[in-house]
Amino acid sequence: VSNSSVLSNNVDLKSNVSIGDKTVINSFSSIGPNVHIGKNCFIGNNVSITNSYIGNNVIIQDGAIIGQDGFGYVFDGKKYIKVPQIGIVKIDDDVEIGSNCAIDRGSLNFTEIKKGVKIDNLVHIAHNVVIGENTAIAGQTGIAGSSIIGKNVLMGGQVGISGHLHIGDNVQIGAQSGVTKNISKNSIVSGTPSVNLKTYLKQAVMLKKMVEKK
Repeated sequence: VSNSSVLSNNVDLKSNVSIGDKTVINSFSSIGPNVHIGKNCFIGNNVSITNSYIGNNVIIQDGAIIGQDGFGYVFDGKKYIKVPQIGIVKIDDDVEIGSNCAIDRGSLNFTEIKKGVKIDNLVHIAHNVVIGENTAIAGQTGIAGSSIIGKNVLMGGQVGISGHLHIGDNVQIGAQSGVTKNISKNSIVSGTPSVNLKTYLKQAVMLKKMVEKK
C-alpha cells in the first residue's frame, strides 16, 4: 500500500493486494485477494473487489461488486454443476463505475473494461465481456457473457444484450432494447428484438394505426 494512499475506517485488505499513490478507499470496502489498484483512484463505501487489475484514475462508486464468480453452470441431467471461474477483471485507466454495479471475473481469461468507459448505476456485466474504449452504459443494463462491445457505443437504460454477440464501434442502442443479434458499426437500433431505428419507428406507426382502426 502506497504511503500516499488513503484508507478509511474498517477497510478490509486481503492477500496479494497493491494500491497506488493517492488512491482513496472508503469505509467498509473489501479489497482482495489478488487485486492491483493504480494511482489516483477513488473507491466508495461498501465496495468489494477481488481478482482484478485496475488502472489509474478509476472511480468506483458505493456498493459495486467486482471480480466475483460469473454465472457458469453445466446441467448433468439431474442438477446444475458449478463451473470454476478462474479469470480476472481488467479495468483500464479513466473508467467510472456507478453504484451497485456487478462485474464478473472471466471464466478462464478476463472480463475487460477499456479506457474511458462510463458505467451508470445498477449495471451487470457478465464473465468474459469486453467493453470498448469510451463507451457509455446507462442504468439497469445487463450484458450477458462473452459479448464484445466496440468503441464509443452509447446504451440507453434497461438494455439487455444476449451472450456471445459483437456490437460494432459507434453503435447507439435505445433504452429498453433487447439485443439478440450482432450489430454492425455506426448503427442506431431500438426495440425488442432490436432493429434499425427507422424500422422501429415505422413499426410503431403501423401498430398505432392498426389499433386505432379497431
